Amino acid sequence: MPRMIYDYTKSVLERVSFDPILFCKELKKAIKNLLPYEIEQLRKWLQSFTFEHPELQQYISIVN
Repeated sequence: MPRMIYDYTKSVLERVSFDPILFCKELKKAIKNLLPYEIEQLRKWLQSFTFEHPELQQYISIVN
């Protein structure tokens, strides 16, 4: 079940990546809902995802 939440979170973040403010808002929600090890996975995923979306790189610090 937790894996489904993590996958859903990634899906939502990918869909809202067109709007940095909305992306930040969804990222903050995700951090509240994910387990600590999932947050670490999300941080790693964000590093690779934001490589293609440099305008979102500033939000990686939210996860740290």
